[in-house]
Amino acid sequence: MAPDPTAIGATNWRSELPTLSGRTVVLREIAPQDLGPLVDLLSLSDATRFGLDEPASEMSAQELIERAARDRTNGVAVTYAITLAATRSMVGVLQVRQLDPSFEAAEWECTLAPSSRGSGIFLEAARLVGSFAFGMLGTHRLEARVLLQNGRANGALRKLGAAQEGVLRRSIRRGGEYFDQVLWSMLKEDWGDHWVSTSPRVH
Repeated sequence: MAPDPTAIGATNWRSELPTLSGRTVVLREIAPQDLGPLVDLLSLSDATRFGLDEPASEMSAQELIERAARDRTNGVAVTYAITLAATRSMVGVLQVRQLDPSFEAAEWECTLAPSSRGSGIFLEAARLVGSFAFGMLGTHRLEARVLLQNGRANGALRKLGAAQEGVLRRSIRRGGEYFDQVLWSMLKEDWGDHWVSTSPRVH
């Protein structure tokens, strides 16, 4: 039976982003200590840019960390570091950003280290963040844009139950070349069995 989405923690996320814990991953807000791993993630050829215009560097990674805190305080976005529960090592970043002032429509983006792809880590992290967005942020619709040739990412979103709405032709530029993206959407009423509790755990 799916958890009651209304029971998800009532913490004030603008003041402090709650930690989301799953079986194999722990999600927390990105922080200054993530600088090195974040540079490595942003340097991947297929990495999501998270709104950054500059090439991957310590400076651009620091900008992302600082902007994440500002965006959370302003209530426009949440940015999670995906860490392994066993080692606490950072293996990815997942961001949810509002598309309207009420946060009812939002876009999520994710980059995972190659060593963690195909392992189920994305699905577990996505279920945690999706439940947080639908349950606490008040989101009704989540969108994702994925490179058409990224078969693994498109397959993961399909497994999550997202609906493919179309192909955005030549909608993103990488290295001076334009590429097609697939537009995916997930609605709150479709989340169903993906609901997981994001309330603080009692140990």
